[in-house]
Amino acid sequence: MLNGNLKLAIQKKGRLTDKSLQLLKNCGLEIEDYSERLIISARNYELDILFLRDDDIPEYVQDGVADIGIVGEDIIFEKKAEVEILRKLGFGKCRLALALPESKTLNDIQELNGKKIATSFPNILKNFLQQNKIDAKIIEISGSVEITPSLGVADYICDLVSTGNTLKLNKLKKSFDVFDSQAALIMNKNLPNDSEKYNILLDFLFRIDSALKAKTSKYLMMNAPKDSLEIIKNIVPSLKSPTVVPLADESLVAVHAVIPADEFWNIYKNLKDAGASGILLLPIENMIL
Repeated sequence: MLNGNLKLAIQKKGRLTDKSLQLLKNCGLEIEDYSERLIISARNYELDILFLRDDDIPEYVQDGVADIGIVGEDIIFEKKAEVEILRKLGFGKCRLALALPESKTLNDIQELNGKKIATSFPNILKNFLQQNKIDAKIIEISGSVEITPSLGVADYICDLVSTGNTLKLNKLKKSFDVFDSQAALIMNKNLPNDSEKYNILLDFLFRIDSALKAKTSKYLMMNAPKDSLEIIKNIVPSLKSPTVVPLADESLVAVHAVIPADEFWNIYKNLKDAGASGILLLPIENMIL
């Protein structure tokens, strides 16, 4: 599709697909139902979206088939892709970790010396072992890594862990962490040489930053006694000075502020003790600072 549009590769089907599409919608992009199509264009933006296997995305971006891509950091580093990471996106978080049979113990990482470790991430594991000066045998497995200890193929495994339920089903337990991963936006390193597409990218990044900032912030509204206003302003962890609005009751004012989303439950009791009432916490779709 040689139309001059910026080309974005995302996972066709998997744990990152829905959140990647939701991020694009939060950026104001109108996206049609792609169903089984491999490429679509945003209706209101100079962006084509390619739907690929996640394992293929780093290489497609590296080779310039796609200009940018959304993919897990684990895939980026495992594929040793020559791409630039532009943003970490805050979703798709998981952890590559060592695991062992429930009947065994692993108290010191040096106990891995001389052992066999099965994994689908040999490059990341190799780097981890080298950093810790450990000599262990890596057994590369394309799937079903969890069953290798019970089959006697490996002593330990190194695999992605999110909830840990898969480990429990296979009578394994998590041990040392190897690599933390989340979805990231990557770019072909030659893209800045294409001024037209790069300008589209800069605007796209502005939209993404707005959506990401909004996701971690909330809009706080409350009524407050005038004589407690200074106390309340000191309690509120606002990004900027709160907005204060007069009310019909001259003894009260309305206070509006944007706060970090995870701070509200740390301050709401203090706000109430200071006389705040009618406290509302609202989501923010986009935020431009």
